[in-house]
Parts: sequence; C-alpha cells; structure tokens
Amino acid sequence: MVKSYLRFEHSSTFGVVVTGTANTVWAAEATALAQTKTTSAGRAIAPANEEVLVWDIKKGEFLSRWRDGKCKAVVSAIAQSRTDKDVFAVGYADGSIRLWDSKTSTVVISFNGHRSAVSALAFDHSGTRLASGSKDAHVIVWDLVSEVGLYRLKGHKDQVAEVGFLKGPEEVEGGNAEGWLVSAGKDTLIKLWDLSTQHCVETHVAHHGECWAMALSPDERGCITAGNGGELKVWAIDTAGLASRVRGRSDCLIDRGTLYRQNKDKAISVTFHPNSNFVASHGADKSVEIWRIRTEDEVKKALKRRRKRKEGKESKRDKTEKTGGEGDNIAHAEVADIFVSYVAVRTGGKVRSVDWTTRGGKNAVQILVACTNNTLEYYDIRKPAKKEGRKEQEVPEYNKLYAVELPGHRTDIRALSLSSDDRMLASASSSALKIWNVRTSACIRTFECGYALSCSFLPGDKIVVVGTKTGEIELFDVASSAMIESVKAHEASIWSLQVHPDGKSIVTGSADKNAKFWDFRIMQENVPGTKRTTPRLKLVQTRVLKLSDDILSARYSPNGKILALALLDNTVKVFFADTLKHLLNLYGHKLPVLNMDISSDSKLIATCSADKNVKIWGLDFGDCHKSFFAHQDSVMQVVFERNSHNFFSAGKDRLIKYWDGDKFENIIKMDGHFGEIWALAIGKVSEIVVSASHDKSIRVWEQTDDEIFLEEEREKELEELYESTLTTSLGQDETQDENGPEVTSAGKQTIETLMAGERIMEALDLGMADMTMMKEYAAAKIEKPKLALPPRNPLYIALGGISAETHLLNTIQKIKASHLQDALLVLPFDKVAPFLIFLDIFASREWNIPLTCRILFFLLKTHHKQIVATKTMRVLLSSIRKNLRTALKSQKDQMGFNLAAVRFVKNSVEAAGKSDFVDEEALREMEEKGRKKRAFATLA
Repeated sequence: MVKSYLRFEHSSTFGVVVTGTANTVWAAEATALAQTKTTSAGRAIAPANEEVLVWDIKKGEFLSRWRDGKCKAVVSAIAQSRTDKDVFAVGYADGSIRLWDSKTSTVVISFNGHRSAVSALAFDHSGTRLASGSKDAHVIVWDLVSEVGLYRLKGHKDQVAEVGFLKGPEEVEGGNAEGWLVSAGKDTLIKLWDLSTQHCVETHVAHHGECWAMALSPDERGCITAGNGGELKVWAIDTAGLASRVRGRSDCLIDRGTLYRQNKDKAISVTFHPNSNFVASHGADKSVEIWRIRTEDEVKKALKRRRKRKEGKESKRDKTEKTGGEGDNIAHAEVADIFVSYVAVRTGGKVRSVDWTTRGGKNAVQILVACTNNTLEYYDIRKPAKKEGRKEQEVPEYNKLYAVELPGHRTDIRALSLSSDDRMLASASSSALKIWNVRTSACIRTFECGYALSCSFLPGDKIVVVGTKTGEIELFDVASSAMIESVKAHEASIWSLQVHPDGKSIVTGSADKNAKFWDFRIMQENVPGTKRTTPRLKLVQTRVLKLSDDILSARYSPNGKILALALLDNTVKVFFADTLKHLLNLYGHKLPVLNMDISSDSKLIATCSADKNVKIWGLDFGDCHKSFFAHQDSVMQVVFERNSHNFFSAGKDRLIKYWDGDKFENIIKMDGHFGEIWALAIGKVSEIVVSASHDKSIRVWEQTDDEIFLEEEREKELEELYESTLTTSLGQDETQDENGPEVTSAGKQTIETLMAGERIMEALDLGMADMTMMKEYAAAKIEKPKLALPPRNPLYIALGGISAETHLLNTIQKIKASHLQDALLVLPFDKVAPFLIFLDIFASREWNIPLTCRILFFLLKTHHKQIVATKTMRVLLSSIRKNLRTALKSQKDQMGFNLAAVRFVKNSVEAAGKSDFVDEEALREMEEKGRKKRAFATLA
C-alpha cells in the first residue's frame, strides 16, 4: 500500500508591526464618533510582508489584517482613495493590484497588468481611475468602475518612482476632461502625459542621477523631485497653460531651483502636508527633515530685506538705477526664499516612510513614521511661540507621542522555544526576549536581554534560560517579568544549550571550545534588611568537557544516554552522557554542522550544515544512512517530528522542507517566508511547527487532515513549474518590442486568464454542436412530427436542461471583469464567427447588454482586419447591429423613464420638506440688527 502523509499548512503569522517593503499610510479613525475624534490618533495602514496590517496608533492595538490567500508576493505600495476614505489600493511584488475595503477587510477589485513589482499608486480626483507605476518602467491607468485596464504608457526606461494626476481645466477652451498625469522615474526623467491623447507631451531631465521620489503639492501648482546627493528640485506647474500646451506654446513644468538636505544621501520620499504649508523628506538614516513653505507676505518681506542689504552695499548711483527693477516681485524669488528648514526629527530607527496626519490643530503638526526596525512612531511637532524682541525664530520642539513596538522584535529572531504544553512560545533576538501566546498570537511578556543565540523553557514553563553572544546564561521568570540571575558561563558565544531529558540539568556549548554542565539547585537567600530567607533557583556548574574546536550545537538523545556535539571542524562527536566517554565520530560534511537533532527512539541523528546538505546517521555504529542536497543555501536548523522518523529542515533559501527519514524522500515544501529562516521549533504535544525569519515574522504551521501522496505531490510541483515558465515566456513575448508604440493595452496573460479562455472555447464548441443538432432535429421534425428529441450533452442535462446560449452566458459572467479581455485574446479567429452568432442571440433577447456590447466591441477591435476580409460575416454583423440598436433603444427609454420618476419623487420630497413659518429667534436677531443701525444713525 502507498504510504500517505498529512499536510502541514500555514495557520497564523505574528511578530510583524511593519516591514520595509512599502510605504505606510495614516488614516483617520473609521467609526469614531464626534466626541472621540479628538482623542484618537488614527490608524496606520502598514505593510507586513504579504499582508497589510491596520494598527490603532494610540493604543498600539492590532485592528485588522488584509490577506488574500491566493497572493504570495510582498506588498510594495499602498495608496488611499481621495473620495472614499475606506478604499485602499495595494500593489504587490508580482505586479498585481488589489483594492481593499477597510471596513470589511475584503478585496473589492483585483488587477494584474505589470510584469514586476508595483512601485507607485495614485487615485484621480473623482476616485474612478487609478494610475500605477512599476519596476517594469510602465505606467498603467485603470478604470475602477468598469474594472478594466484602460491603457499602458511606455516612456520610462527604468523603475517608475511616483505618479500623480493633475486636474484638467475643463472650463478653458480646448480643455481636457481626462486630465494630465505626471510621472518620475529612476531613469532621471520627469514626464507629463496628456491622458486625452494618451501621449507624453513633456519630458525633462530631473536630476543628473536617479530620480528617487516625487511629490505633488496639494494645490497641484508645483512638485518636488528627489535625486542623489541630498538634492531636491522644485518644479512649478503652469496649470493655466496646460490647455494651451496642446498647441505646444510653452513648457508647463518649469524648474524653479534646488534645495539641499542636511544629509547628502538619496531621499527615499518627499511628502507635502495636505492642509498646512510643510514638506517632509527623509533618506535611509534615522531622521526626517521638515521644511516650511513661507506665505506670500513672508516671501515679500524676505525679498525686501535682501534688496535693502544689496542696496546698502552699492553706491547711490547704482541704487537710483536699480530701484523698481526686480522690486519685491514673488516671481523672482529663489527657492531658498520660499522653503525654509523647519526641524529635523530624530527617530528611533532608520526611516522607511513618512505620512502626514490631519490632526494637530493650529499650533502643531503630526507625522507617522515607519522604521525599518519593525516599529511605528507618531511625532507631535509644536510651532514655537513668538517672543517679543526676538527676530530669530526658535527651533520647534517635537516629541514622540505614541509608538507601536511591543508586538515585534527590533532585530532578527535567533532562537525559538515552545513550552511543554505548546501554549507559550519564547523568541529571543539581539536585544529582547519575548513570550507569546501561540493561540491568540499576543505578546505576553518582553524582557531586555543580551545578544541571544539560544533559549529554552525550563521544566514547569515558569522560567526561560537564554545563552548570549558574550557568554552569559540569563534566567528569566515569566510570572514576575524579572531576570532572576545572570551567570558568566563561558568566555565566548554560547551557540547552543539544551535541557537534559530528566529536567534536572542543562548543557551549554560555546565558542570557547568547552561544553559545560549545570544543575538546577534551589538555594535559600537572605532577604535584605530582614532575617527571613527566600528560595531562589541557581545554576551550579558540575562538569566541563574540553574539546579541540568551537561547539556549534549540543544535543541529548531523548533517552538521556547520549550527548552529541557538533564542532567547527565539520565533525560531530558523540559521547556517553553519564561518563562523557567518547563513543562515535561522524565525518562527512564539507562545512561546519550548524544544527542537529536526535529522533524520539534515540536511533537516528540528523545533521544539517552550511554545505547545503542534511545527513541521516545511525547512532548504533555512526554509519551515514543518507545524504540529501536539501536546500539552495545553508541549512540552519533540523528537527524531528514526535514519535516518528520524519523531520523538518529550514534553510537560508526561505523554505521549510518536510522529509521522510526512513524512505529518504522530500514530502512537501512549505514556502511563505520572505527572508532567511533562522530558527525552528516543533510542538511537544500538538502537531505544530513554528518558524522565525529575517522578515521579522513568526509563522505557525499546523497539521491538517489533508492527505499527501508523494507521486501526486511531485506531479503538482511539475505542473506549477510548467505554469510559471509558461506565463513568464508569454510575458517575454509581449515585452520584447522595445521600439513599439508608446501606448499599448494594459493586459497580462496569467494562468487564470488562459483557463478562462479555455472555458469559453469549451462552452462555444459544446454550444455550436448543440445548436446544429437542434437545427437538424427541427428540420427532421417537419417530415416526422413524432420524432423523439435526440440526447443532448450530459453537461446541459446536469445543469437542469439549460440551453446552449444560457450556458455560454453563465460561463462568461463567472469570469472577472478585469480578466475578460485577456481571456478573449486566447480565442483563435475561427471561434469568432460562432461567438458572434451567440452575441446576436444575446442582443435579440436583451441578455446582459453591457457585457454583450463589451465582448462585441473587443472582438471587432481585435480581429478587425480578418472580419473585414471575410464577406460571409456581413449578414451576421448587420443582424447584430439591428438587434443591438433595438435593445439599446429600449434600455435608453427605460432609463429615461426611471430618471424622470426619480426626479418627480425628489421634487415631491423637497416640496414636503419646506416650511412656511419663520423662526422667532431669527426674526428677533434681524430686528435687533436693524435697530442698532438706526440707533447708530440717530446718534450721528
């Protein structure tokens, strides 16, 4: 009988606050009442690998998680709609875009058009269109109402850094209702696109090097681009001249000058305050620079002061000549006169993104900062009070109001340990030890510790022991949240520690070439200032085993008889645990053994190494049973399953693999992490595996009831490999034409669209066969009236005896609107004629006319040349035109009738809502006003 296994699937993720893959967006409280609006600091919409997390900034609470099970790519860009504040566009690294409703945490629309990661997103002013820029150097404009890609703009030669819509001055003659689009890219260029003609009308070289970021001002009269060397270039946008731009009179993007940041590194982002006159910019360091934009009067004063200084230096003759020249005209003001440095906010970690909040009032502005060390910080910047007699303004004060930092580690997690009942998890990093509730994913305790390399729960689950890089063993009490003791155990890093199976002692292996054995003792300690004593747990060293090289891993066998130590010289030495006599040497790895584990029956030992191999050894004779090339990079950890020879291995290639230790076969690959996996822990009573990675996330994998058969699993892997190569080859075919047109369609073939196209073809073939059969039957029935109905396709009978045209319409309606055009591209030309026959039927019966029109127009546009060349189609097309016009006319009449009815109801409601009486208070106020005026006149 074929052996089957049970699948392990990802069940939960925790430990991430924010990742540095995308920008973080601040949003006002969703359901806050008028009274509570003043106290709330709003929400942070933060990227967290493949998910988006929503945090309450003030409470530090996790509110909701936006996760699409089908998507396994990291979030690369987030944007909030201008009109509907509950809608957010999220771009992913695989080129897909999803629109999320923040109230329900569900996907509203999904698009897939880019070949690589989405780098920029922007909604237009009406909220009906979305522009997306990508690393594939293309900009795509999407229609959110009909859920389709409108067009792809190809002009940039490198990643698009930012995009932004400009309003079209419709009231100006020759104006443009579509509007304009500004885009900046890493190819040093800033471009202005006319969306009515879908062409680039202006291109400027923004910087000598890459252009890393761009920000449009709220009034759209200017923008700022960021380049290398701390350079920020200010551009004026001639909005009035945009209409005349069509006739090419002058440039509408005008270079006004350059600002320089204090730090000379590249700026990652630039953002304008939505309501106030402030600009924020930051690089990859721990600071955010803020500039203030002076008002018109302040600029005039500055120009006046400068002119006076200039005049004082010049002679009286020059003075008389030059007065009234430049004057105090703002048009001649330099950028430095308009933008003045306000404050540099020092943050707790390297800044990844900044977003302004609309809170703070008149005397303060507030910013939300997402750092690369897995924290969110919320700063309040107070405007300095003007003091009399002081010309110079004081530097504004800022303070960190809130921070979301407890639900995650600042640095990579290096060690994991599960409690004896699998309810608690200890995770240790270079600065902190955290205790988590595995079921609720909540952080229960946080301790400050040294640079932890290993950790473990002690029997009873009340104490956690940590081995550090500096050679200390630290003991922490979970209940009292305190460190009990710190022992200087070794001279160098403690790479490994393990509790003896009897629970009475531990062994530590260190880089000082010593393995030390420690017993747990309860000592009575005096309470200072009293005569009482209190019991305290102490570690007492009992034995030392000196070896020839650094010890990287130490493991007891579950029966407690054997101790295995992995050394830096690529070998594993096995000793008797009681006498420490040497038993075996395990030779074979080409690089040091990083970790190992012994099976529950103490018969097998699995070792994993930096040479990418996992080896299985017998502990009776030290023979190597099997060696696997397990991962594409160093294998960091290996753990055996309880009461089984199956084991898990985790590597730097971001994969966890599940192996059969008897048959020496890979059962499944568990992919989900986006960074190197450093640590792995397996459940002691439940069937769970916990992993921790460089992407800051801790993931729990649970065993399910889904059975796995190895042959099926291998077939599935081959299919996935074929599908991935198929879609990439399709993508290459489409992007090969470098010198092609500037504007192309926004489609992208995926497995979903190919499958949808195949379903349409299948339904068409079945439909045509059924239709010809029914025609033959109808013709034969004239001669033989009692002729029985021929057997129809079993599929139609199974679906309740539906007609062929109904089945085809149902098939098309099930395809997503965003996938329909790409699915129709799959159809060859010989399928178009049958399709048009069915479209004629849909039009004559008035079935889903919008969908029918959309399909018809797309087919006519795509296969125009062949259709024109085929004379037989003329009759069919004229029939469709006649039926479609009739259907559209009846729908137009129906809509007009309904619209008139709605207007009539509206007028009735307005008439019923009007009141004829006058408010007494209002009348009294009017009389008082009149009396005052008369009194004033009489007095005069």
